[in-house]
Amino acid sequence: MHTPITEWPKMDQPREKLRALGAGALSDAELLAIFLRVGVKGKTAVALAEDLLHHFGNFPRLLSCTPEELTQIHGMGISKWSQIQAAYELVKRSLEETLSQDSIFSSPSYVREFLQAKFGRLPHEVFLCLHLDSRLHLIECQELFRGSLTHMAVYPREILKEALSRNASALIVAHNHPSGNPLPSIADQELTKTLSKALQLIDIPLLDHCIVSGSGFFSFSDAGLMKID
Repeated sequence: MHTPITEWPKMDQPREKLRALGAGALSDAELLAIFLRVGVKGKTAVALAEDLLHHFGNFPRLLSCTPEELTQIHGMGISKWSQIQAAYELVKRSLEETLSQDSIFSSPSYVREFLQAKFGRLPHEVFLCLHLDSRLHLIECQELFRGSLTHMAVYPREILKEALSRNASALIVAHNHPSGNPLPSIADQELTKTLSKALQLIDIPLLDHCIVSGSGFFSFSDAGLMKID
């Protein structure tokens, strides 16, 4: 039987530790335990959190799990899944708001974090456009196309039309690779060239094409591949 958390030494209790030392001092299981609030019979919230992390392998996999996957675990119901999803959505919205208030070049890591949180672990391909204003602040992150596990049709004409309708001054496009390998295919490279040339005709520079996976990230700009002849 596990000793209840309330009987632990004060500085071992996750909430007291958080209050005294800050969130950075807590382990993944301790942070998750605060969110879970209670454990199950014979198991503290920390032990339950450890079970969850062991079962799913990591936080991203836990955050992207389905209700069916989570509720298979004793003590986890649909309300807990809903709470986790709500917290995850708050994180994504916070990152998106940061991009709307600051130039993307003032906090480039936020672009990566936002995109990975947004769709890095989806089981199907999605194509997004980040419409930017003249100060390179985010106007809107728009999902334009959706495909299957291995294929997605992308139409440059639609991308241009949506950019013009939002009065975008620049564009970043991104898509995910559900396979887990973020390296660009030949088709990805050709699409980048086609889009860049098409956007040049309407004076909207394509700043980057990002490819995201559950555990990886590729930037055409960082790789020096945005210089299209």
